Amino acid sequence: MDGEISPNEVHELLEDDADVCIVDIRDPRSFAHSRIPNSENVPFHELSRRIEELEGEAHIVTVCPHGKSSVQAARLISSYEGTADARVESMAGGLDKYGMQFGLIGEEAEADDSANPESPF
Repeated sequence: MDGEISPNEVHELLEDDADVCIVDIRDPRSFAHSRIPNSENVPFHELSRRIEELEGEAHIVTVCPHGKSSVQAARLISSYEGTADARVESMAGGLDKYGMQFGLIGEEAEADDSANPESPF
């Protein structure tokens, strides 16, 4: 594991269309409800058997609600031979901090947007 990355840095990477793989380790229901745009859902309990999906990624950022479990996920990912050359980081503060600063997307947000796309409120 290469340490932690701030939500600001993650947001900048996404804004710059950087080659980064955001791995959300929450359960599928939580992921569907709210998530960082373009993130992938690999629940923590499935990570060890799905880790091969991350082979070849240059930069991997793990995320969870508060930034604690994602540290363990980043350590697991960085210990895998197929990701040995990747930069692997955990997002400090988790989705709570990211969401407060930049917002998250999800089923509720998408449903609200489609109901009245012209409304400024």
